[in-house]
Amino acid sequence: MQHQDRTGLSAARLPGAVWRKSSYSGHQGNCVEVATLGTGEVAVRNSRFPAGPALVFTPAQWREFVTGVEQGEFPA
Repeated sequence: MQHQDRTGLSAARLPGAVWRKSSYSGHQGNCVEVATLGTGEVAVRNSRFPAGPALVFTPAQWREFVTGVEQGEFPA
């Protein structure tokens, strides 16, 4: 399947997206939310602006990011 770049598209225009956030993020509304799309892509949005732009990653890009987080490539 060829990846169609949808980064920057309004998160409200991503069909079938079920957004979720980490249970560690609390309830202040300053959270990053993630949705796995029917295409296998992963979308990320700011919970304070739910209809705002989303970043959309291919499955391979998302795996690389998660691996980097697990390996400590992005220190806090």
